[in-house]
Amino acid sequence: MSDTPSHTPAVASPSASHTPLGNVEMTFRDKRLWALSAILLALASVATLIGEVDIPLGTTVTLTLLPMIWAILGGAFISGNPWKALPVPWQEAAGILMNMAVLILGARLSFNIGPNIPTLLDAGPALLLQEVGHLFGTLILALPLAVALKMGPATIGATFSIDREPAFAMVSERYGSKSPQYQGVLSMYVFGTVFGAVIISLVVSITMGFGLLDPLALAMGSGVGSGSMMAAAAAVITNGHPEMADQVLAMAATSNLITTVLGLYVGIWVALPMADWLYRKLSGNKDLALTKEQMAKKAELTDDPEAEAKVARLLTSSVRIPTWITVTIIFVVGVLVSLVDYFRNSEPGATFNWGATAAGWAVMLVLTIGSQWVAHLTKGKIPGIAIVMTAGAYFSSAWFPWSEQLLTAVDSTNLTAIITLILAMAGLSLGKDLPMLKTIGWKIIPVGIVAVVASFLCAAVIAEFALGFWAV
Repeated sequence: MSDTPSHTPAVASPSASHTPLGNVEMTFRDKRLWALSAILLALASVATLIGEVDIPLGTTVTLTLLPMIWAILGGAFISGNPWKALPVPWQEAAGILMNMAVLILGARLSFNIGPNIPTLLDAGPALLLQEVGHLFGTLILALPLAVALKMGPATIGATFSIDREPAFAMVSERYGSKSPQYQGVLSMYVFGTVFGAVIISLVVSITMGFGLLDPLALAMGSGVGSGSMMAAAAAVITNGHPEMADQVLAMAATSNLITTVLGLYVGIWVALPMADWLYRKLSGNKDLALTKEQMAKKAELTDDPEAEAKVARLLTSSVRIPTWITVTIIFVVGVLVSLVDYFRNSEPGATFNWGATAAGWAVMLVLTIGSQWVAHLTKGKIPGIAIVMTAGAYFSSAWFPWSEQLLTAVDSTNLTAIITLILAMAGLSLGKDLPMLKTIGWKIIPVGIVAVVASFLCAAVIAEFALGFWAV
């Protein structure tokens, strides 16, 4: 992955705000980079301090708004408000930081995989086969709906999975963080984070009412790759079958782990390419890989000022931050946000372990930089996210001699705090892309509902048949 966008001469823009930026290299001598880092730290810290907000929607259903929601909404307001929007170079810089940070998130997630490899190897056929349901549920049902609603190329990012954290890295590496495909991921992620647990709770309750599926099959289906959605679904199932609570929770957790692990590799080499192919076939859109020059020519053929403005924003993107500076900013801000998260959630008088947290962030950063180097050696044939998660899984497994020390360091970093920081970066880079997000608008609601419901139901049905087959 390169953090140096190519520079192309800009087309005429209808607004002074879209004039060419020139070749901008931000270093620590640039006050803008210091200011952006301060805004990022403040935004992620405030979101962390607000914490979770639960909104009851009934006796058994609760809408939970997590800190990352406040981070991305606050960032989007700062970067795109109509009164004093964040300057475009600052937004570009935030995007560069985010491109590195999503790989760091992959490194953090990989340390949940290594210790659980024995569990994955012991998983029965039914648990493994249910992943097929998660794969094809969104592609078969949600993708055609998005095409019918004319969501455009954002369809690919929004429907190749239910778009949890690793999806950011998968799509940004393949299409870029300024692509409509990436905006589709962002829209689906926000929708799923806010409403996913509510939707899956309701569909599990309705499905249980019919009594057609085994509670264990429902538990397997609930492992859609999201911790909050899995927990919400498992709570509904255990409430209806308290005598099977332990089995249901074990099945749901294992299923979710399998989906998280297999979903990475399936997403990179199966789901995302298949979504791209299906979208092209169903929509007839062959222009997913237009060059910037071709986009400029298309804009010139129209009299649409907004289209020209969008093209101008793409063509004037030429901000660069040296990798060592990007790593330094993420390290310092990441440790400080971890500090805020620790004191927000710990007992009064607790002592923050600076050394362990700094070591955890250092391990993730080294793993990320190493994966980028290996991906460069393969000329991009093996994506960085696949390398970083595979390496992290190995280093945290029992096969690696110093796995316990690495796990102790990385476990000191809070996953929620990392995600909150990344979505603060995403929000601060979002202002320039708001017109594109507006084209998705309300369409993500029906598409998101179908994606979550289809992923759960298809997996649960497959698990039901697999349980019945292997029980014979």
